[in-house]
Amino acid sequence: MSPEPKQTPLFQRHRQLGANFSVFGGYRMPLWYRSGAKTEHLAVICRAGLFDTSHMAALRVSGPEALGLLQQCCTRDLERCFGRDKRPLMPGGTAYGAYLNESGGVIDDTLIYQLAHQDYLSVVNAGQGALVSDHLRTAAGNSRLDVTDLTDQMGKLDLQGPASVAILIKTLENPGNVLEGLSFFSFKVDPELFPGSQTRVRLGENIPLMLSRSGYTGEMGFELFVRPQDLTTAWDYLLAAGQKEELISCGLAARDSLRTGAGLPLSHQDIGDWPFIHHPWHIALPFSPDGTGFTKQFIGSRALLDPDRHFYTCAFVGYDLRKITVSETAPPQVLDSAGKSVGIVLTCVTDMAIGRDSGGRVYSVRSPGKPQGFEPRGLCCGFLRLDRPPETGELVSLNDGRRKVKAELTRDIRPDRSAGWDINRIIEEFS
Repeated sequence: MSPEPKQTPLFQRHRQLGANFSVFGGYRMPLWYRSGAKTEHLAVICRAGLFDTSHMAALRVSGPEALGLLQQCCTRDLERCFGRDKRPLMPGGTAYGAYLNESGGVIDDTLIYQLAHQDYLSVVNAGQGALVSDHLRTAAGNSRLDVTDLTDQMGKLDLQGPASVAILIKTLENPGNVLEGLSFFSFKVDPELFPGSQTRVRLGENIPLMLSRSGYTGEMGFELFVRPQDLTTAWDYLLAAGQKEELISCGLAARDSLRTGAGLPLSHQDIGDWPFIHHPWHIALPFSPDGTGFTKQFIGSRALLDPDRHFYTCAFVGYDLRKITVSETAPPQVLDSAGKSVGIVLTCVTDMAIGRDSGGRVYSVRSPGKPQGFEPRGLCCGFLRLDRPPETGELVSLNDGRRKVKAELTRDIRPDRSAGWDINRIIEEFS
C-alpha cells in the first residue's frame, strides 16, 4: 500500500481557495484553483502568481570539503559558472546543475545556492531529499563535511510574474536595500535564517526570509524561503498585499505549462536515466572552450563523452493548442516526414500565451513586436527525445495512437520572457 501523501502547511489554505489536488512527489498539491490553469498561466506572464513550492526538498552541504564534494557530484563547474565571464560561484550566487550516476543518467537536477564559504544549499525535487543525500554522503566518504537533509524543514513560496517586483516593494522591509543589485540567479538571506549574512531580509510581518531572484516559469520572479511556522502568514500577507496587482494563487498545472514554454526541463521526465548530454540545457554542463570535453571530471562525466550511448533531446512547438497524451508506459511516437519513428515525446502541454502569425512566426502575448490585434489562442509545446540529432525547423508528427499533432523542432518556445530583465525596467513598465 502506498503511504498517505504528505501535505504542506498551506493545505487548508489551498482547500479554502477551491484547489483541485493531485499527488506529486509524495505530496498532495494543488493543480489549479477556481480561476483555472489558463488564467493562472496568463497571470504569471502578464501580472503575478503565487505558488506553494514547499514540497521541494533541500540539502545543506557544509564543511571544509563541501566545494570539493559538489565539484565531484554536480555537473556544473562551480569554479567557472557565474556571469558571462565564468567566475566562481560566490556567496549570494545560484547555479543550476544535475547529480548523475556513473552511467551519466540523472539522479536529480538542482539549484545550488552558496550561503557562505564552504556552505551551500542544494534544492532538489520533491521526494528526492533522502536519495540525493545518500548519494552525496556515499561520494563524500570520510571527507570533512556535513550533508543535512532539510526535507519538510523549510517553507517555500514562488512569487512569479512582472508585477512581483511591485508587490515586494510594498511588502519587504527596506525594499530598496534588499532589491538593489539582486540580479538574476542571486539571492539575499536574513541572518536569522543563516547566521553570517549581513543583510536584513524580512517581509512586513517581521518574517525573516531568503529571497532569491529565480523561479521555474521563465518570467520575472522570486523564490521566498521561510521557516515552516511563517509560511501561512507569508502566504496570506502576500495575497492580500498583491490585490491591486491582481496577484492570484497558482497550482502545479500552470507551473508545468509555464516551465515548458520557458524551455525548462522536469526531472525524471525530460531528463532521466539516459546520458545527460545533447539537450537544450548546455548551461548545466562544464564544456571546455572548444566543446570537445569538460573543464572538470565529475561522477558520470566519462559516460557522457561516450559517443555510442546517446539520445538527443530538443524542444518543439505546434501549430494549434491541441496536445497529445504523454504516457510513461506507452510514450507517444515522433514521426518524420516519411512516417518513420525517430523518437518519443517527453512532455506535451499547451502554452496559452503564445500563437503564430499568418507567416508561422511565434509570438507571446507580451512580445513587443507582436502583430496588431494579436490574440494568442495557445500552442502545444514540449520536449522530444530523438535517436538522431534534431534539425531546427524540421516538421514532425506526434502520435499518441488517438491523435496526430504537427510540430516544429525549435531552439526556443515562448519568446520575450522577462526572467532576466533588469528590475528597473520592470518597475518602469509596471509603475
